[in-house]
Amino acid sequence: MKTKPFLAPLGTLVLLFAATPAAAQQAASAAAPPPGSSTTPTPPPMSQEALIEQAMGLTGSVTDESEWQDLGIAIPAFATNRDQPTPANTQGTAALGQELARVVYADLRNNGLFRPTGPDSLPQPSYAQITAPEYATWRGRSAEMLVHGYVRAGADDRLTVGCYLYDVQLQREVVREGWVVAPGEWRRAAHKCADLVYSRLSGEDPFFDSKIAYIAETGPKDNRVKRLAIMDSDGANHRFITGGTSMALTPRYSPDYSKILYLSYLNGFPRIFTYDIATGQQTLVTENRNPTFAPRWAPDGQHILFSMATAGNTEIYRVRATGGQPVRLTDSPGLDVGGSYSPDGSRIVFESDRSGSQQCYIMDADGSNQRRISFFGGRCATPEWSPRGDLIAFTHIAGDLRVAVMTPSGGGMRHLTRSWQDEAPTWAPNGRIVQFFRTQRGSGEASLWQVDVTGRNERRLPTPVGASDPAWGPVLP
Repeated sequence: MKTKPFLAPLGTLVLLFAATPAAAQQAASAAAPPPGSSTTPTPPPMSQEALIEQAMGLTGSVTDESEWQDLGIAIPAFATNRDQPTPANTQGTAALGQELARVVYADLRNNGLFRPTGPDSLPQPSYAQITAPEYATWRGRSAEMLVHGYVRAGADDRLTVGCYLYDVQLQREVVREGWVVAPGEWRRAAHKCADLVYSRLSGEDPFFDSKIAYIAETGPKDNRVKRLAIMDSDGANHRFITGGTSMALTPRYSPDYSKILYLSYLNGFPRIFTYDIATGQQTLVTENRNPTFAPRWAPDGQHILFSMATAGNTEIYRVRATGGQPVRLTDSPGLDVGGSYSPDGSRIVFESDRSGSQQCYIMDADGSNQRRISFFGGRCATPEWSPRGDLIAFTHIAGDLRVAVMTPSGGGMRHLTRSWQDEAPTWAPNGRIVQFFRTQRGSGEASLWQVDVTGRNERRLPTPVGASDPAWGPVLP
């Protein structure tokens, strides 16, 4: 099966300016008209290539970085130098500026760590004010931080989007960046802006400009159709990848974002496929008549873990991503299932019932030094190593199914969710947010949810149909 790629070729979102001190004043004058200017600004004298090479400056600091979670952030509509039609929004660049700010606002609000105010309840700055904010206006609205932005349409239909973060109390710029994007990529620019603000204020790595794969479920619970689907991290740009003629399960993005790995059942036989994002081409990795489970990428992108049952005994295997003869890593009575690599690829966490109940274990990447790490009561399933390497998320089965985390040694276990059936956690690329799916009691309907590592900020992700088996990809380049 071939389908059109769901993402434009990587690299179409071009960094326009980066946060380094050199030549900040010169670049600022090129990015926006002089403060107070009442005429349409002339185009910047520098070429696009020069702008890409030109640096924009970090000239300020956060008022109180120890209390960044309580910061009030104002995010008015992005300004435009001239309202003109664009394929990204039929109403023009002015309306697109409003939509850009709404996406940034939603990202920061839904994260649960800030108190943003969005464009629908704020005055709209002029284009000249983007680099010369009216600080008194924002102090009067109790804003401690201010996000300004602009959008311009070029003759080639591409968009230039700028993003600025200001400290209102110090009346100084904190950081700025900009991007040149194709019209269909405008939401990525908004996510990049939200990532810029989030990372600068929190000190955490970004995660908004990323993709999520999951299994879309339709039909009665005793005869579900399961299709592979993908979407942006906020649920936008949704797309079905497979048609539902064969069951799809447990997708995972490759470390370089070029492929999606998933398990498919056709005529009752399991097959592991990779889906090439750029071409839409599917490649068969392995197939057999034995039950097969949970394929997972190695950090090098060259190998895949999977579990296979033979004569009632399930073991974990490693195979090259291009196919070939699998290598068995476990050899114990019972079920050894799953497998998630540590970020450095040196260890694997998996689940096994070799002790008499379903528990979590760790082994070295070659299958040696296998040892149990879960000793806190109940059962331990679907473990997933954090991209940071500091935590393992898993499904804790003790009456209800709840998402929990523990250290790689098995210590510090704590629950992140407290519902009836939450399972199959997957990490955001920054290792701070965990996504999982929740099954509703009675109907069996599944839906995607997110919670941060504090367990306090939980929300449901919008999907057009039922959803399970989420997989969060890395941040897009």
